[in-house]
Amino acid sequence: MLEVQVEARSLGGGGREEARRLLRGHLVTGERNGEASSLNISKATTMPAVRGDGMRGLAVFISDIRNCKSKEAEVKRINKELANIRSKFKGDKTLDGYQKKKYVCKLLFIFLLGHDIDFGHMEAVNLLSSNKYTEKQIGYLFISVLVNTNSDLIKLIVQSIKNDLGSRNPVHVNLALQCIANIGSKEMADAFGTDIPKLLVSGETMDVVKQSAALCLLRLFRTTQEIIPGGEWTSRIIHLLNDQHMGVVTAACSLIEALVKKNPDEYKGCVSLAVSRLSRIVTASYTDLQDYTYYFVPAPWLSVKLLRLLQHYPPPEDPGVRGRLNECLDTILNKAQEPPKSKKVQHSNAKNAVLFEAISIIIHSDSEPNLLVRGCNQLGQFLSHRETNLRYLALETMCLLATSEFSHEAVKKHQETVINALKTERDVSVRQRAVDLLYAMCDRSNAEEIVQEMLNYLETADYSIREEMVLKVAILAEKYAQDYTWYVDVILNLIRIAGDYVSEEVWYRVIQIVVNREDVQGYAAKTVFEALQAPACHENMVKVGGYILGEFGNLIAGDSRSAPAVQFQLLHSKYHLCSPGTRALLLTTYIKFINLFPEIKTQIQDVLKSNSNLRSSDAELQQRASEYLHLSVITTTDVLATVLEEMPPFTEKESSILAVLKKKSGRMSAQEAQREARVQAREGNAAPAVEKPQTAQMNNSTSADLLGLSTPPANQNNTQSNTGVLVDVLGDLYGGGGSGGGSNTNTHNGTAAPAPASSSGATDNIKKFVCKNNGVLYENDIIQIGIKSEFRQNLGRIGIFYGNKTSMPLQAFCPSVSVGLAQQGKVTVQVKPVEPTIDAGAQVQQLVNCECVEDFTGLPDLIVSFTYANVPQRLALHLPLSINKFFEPTDMNGESFFARWKNLSAPSQEAQKIFKCAGAMETAAIKTKLLGFGMQLLEDIDPNPENFVCAAIIHTRTQQIGCLLRLEPNRQAQMYRLTIRASKESTSGILAELLAEQF
Repeated sequence: MLEVQVEARSLGGGGREEARRLLRGHLVTGERNGEASSLNISKATTMPAVRGDGMRGLAVFISDIRNCKSKEAEVKRINKELANIRSKFKGDKTLDGYQKKKYVCKLLFIFLLGHDIDFGHMEAVNLLSSNKYTEKQIGYLFISVLVNTNSDLIKLIVQSIKNDLGSRNPVHVNLALQCIANIGSKEMADAFGTDIPKLLVSGETMDVVKQSAALCLLRLFRTTQEIIPGGEWTSRIIHLLNDQHMGVVTAACSLIEALVKKNPDEYKGCVSLAVSRLSRIVTASYTDLQDYTYYFVPAPWLSVKLLRLLQHYPPPEDPGVRGRLNECLDTILNKAQEPPKSKKVQHSNAKNAVLFEAISIIIHSDSEPNLLVRGCNQLGQFLSHRETNLRYLALETMCLLATSEFSHEAVKKHQETVINALKTERDVSVRQRAVDLLYAMCDRSNAEEIVQEMLNYLETADYSIREEMVLKVAILAEKYAQDYTWYVDVILNLIRIAGDYVSEEVWYRVIQIVVNREDVQGYAAKTVFEALQAPACHENMVKVGGYILGEFGNLIAGDSRSAPAVQFQLLHSKYHLCSPGTRALLLTTYIKFINLFPEIKTQIQDVLKSNSNLRSSDAELQQRASEYLHLSVITTTDVLATVLEEMPPFTEKESSILAVLKKKSGRMSAQEAQREARVQAREGNAAPAVEKPQTAQMNNSTSADLLGLSTPPANQNNTQSNTGVLVDVLGDLYGGGGSGGGSNTNTHNGTAAPAPASSSGATDNIKKFVCKNNGVLYENDIIQIGIKSEFRQNLGRIGIFYGNKTSMPLQAFCPSVSVGLAQQGKVTVQVKPVEPTIDAGAQVQQLVNCECVEDFTGLPDLIVSFTYANVPQRLALHLPLSINKFFEPTDMNGESFFARWKNLSAPSQEAQKIFKCAGAMETAAIKTKLLGFGMQLLEDIDPNPENFVCAAIIHTRTQQIGCLLRLEPNRQAQMYRLTIRASKESTSGILAELLAEQF
């Protein structure tokens, strides 16, 4: 982003990168950095004869490696060099410091190439006792990168570091501090926990050493928080903010901010000192801080650090300190209006970094109306800036300003500009922020206009932001609805425009509101009836229509155009297109119709009697159809009316949509949490009669996400991960229960995933996903990757859930999905990006939208890369997306099956495999796999009752491929014969290969 780098270069965690940088430096400059000048030793007496181009042997070796034409040649050259170095270290007792340094450098370079190094550690430790800077530097570098804290040499290393910490040469002290920070282990914190704080606050310590000591202490504090002593040390550390050396203040500010996060009360004395130092920087002329002025901006790094530090505390109570802080903020806003002193981007970056941080603290304080409005006006100027980053940051910061009672009206003045940005911005991330700002600035006065604009944009919005937009539109429509007919219209439009992205919570909510409000029930029934007449009607619309007409269809039955029979025929025309969950809901609607409209009872009973229900492969549909049929036949009218009476009003409770939005966005920061609290406080009783959100309940909500995912029941054992902090992403698969009530989370193959493995080794279940859609794809000690997917015809959506099983965050997290050469042009994938950090014990969701263009082989690649404990990790996996995922089960009788089987008799249309059974030939297990494969199991079709017969259609963008299957088990020989016939020649072979591996 635009923000300048505000963290001074940390001494910790950079060993490998520093090694690469320094190796390049040594190749160029050789013996340098003035060790001779500090020690008064002539280079001519300590270096070999050949010098001038640095360590020539190292340069030649690196050149040889780069010139290798193959991996084998590189390994051969490295082994030769390792043998030479080993012999030198063992046999040559006269090696001087330069030669040891050169060989240690070579070992370091070989290690950085990815090869193991098991010797040379003692020689590196010996270099620590050298008085030459470059030799000591290479020794420390080798130790930082290669020496394990459990090494036998650690005592010698600790002693050498102690000697250098007590040295009068500041260069040697800094090298020791750098090594401590690069290792950053608990052992280092225990060994030097008393020495480094003394160095930091001692009056005799040089400024450059104080600066390094502060950063080193920060690194160790992140490892062991007990390292920082309390009491009088607190005041001494705080007063580093008054140090004359700006580098010391900058480093100390980073340390103090980390300490404040742990114990804000103990370090609250830093507020006045931070304000004082900030005031001196802001009001300083450019010559006062000449060495720390960056492109005409005085000390921008330190200014930003100080402003961030102050945001950990409420506004100062002391009027003098508070006035001085406000004066600083006012000055920063004034400087932002001045003409730029340089056209270079570095100047604007530095100036704007300080400005945005100043606006952040103004928002944090939320007590100065003048500053809030001025900050809003300044950000408004950036909304039309040519720099994309500035527009992004302006929109993001204005989202926070919009929640303040002092600046909300000022933000609303920019509504047209934000709407225009939503329509014209090229960058999707900026458009996302524009949506966020419209959501934040919405109130009763502009709700209808903003909701309409968001609905208009939703038709062409990027797939990556549609889900979040749907949730926000639903929340705004409910929150600011004065006329609930408008609310119903908005939600139905939402389903029509973006039905695939409407979560269950959204249509659940509209039903709750309609049931609870009598004045809107007739309108809702009429509106859904009209919506269902569209030729292309989304399944979510069928759910809403089925429920509302089942309850309130009688309110519109007086019109001949919506007579009972018309309502029933309209709903039943959608029945065969729906998932089992929706069909179950429609069956409930039908039995409700028998109570509401006795005149169509016979028609409904015929449907309940039909084979499509009673012989359905779905047990839930079978049971519902049978029970509803008997209920309608054997009960009296009075009993039926009692059983099927209108649903009572729902219990008043908070809406779960906002909780889903927070879970979906995954961006809930402390400031945004504070913003939510402000919104509720500002609106007070202004919310409509519909239930108010309750933040505490929402944070604990276990409502489903956009894929219908939920956490396990309370009595479910949820400790699969090693740390016990990872919430199982597939918990809803273990809770049991049927598919009734309109749930659409079950896919057509209806298989359930087993509990994830909890072993310490890595587990890759890719083969098992041929016959299931949900489960744990991959798991090791660090990460758990779960899959939940659903498919409809040639389209599919896969939710990938990444769970951090450790107590440390996963940094630089970057999963990618790519289609190989074999699948290119045959299957497409659209991948939604995820946040680059997964906190300890947390999980994130990534959505992949896919489409089958034509039949394909192989699986897309799933590459997951991240950094754990400063160690890069890379997982090369496959995404479980095979051709059988696009099956639609097809029911047919024996005559139709064998007629079709005979038509597909061309040799190229048939694939047959005979193979040995890998496990027991259990009938139930075989049926489960065939159903999981996605085909319709046809009972009593084959003359041999031991055989299994299936039928399905594969939907692609270009055609439909009919597929028939026959599986013949030979239990005596423990063999299978699998025969698949398909209307497209290449498909049968692909399917046979996939299914044969499952048995």
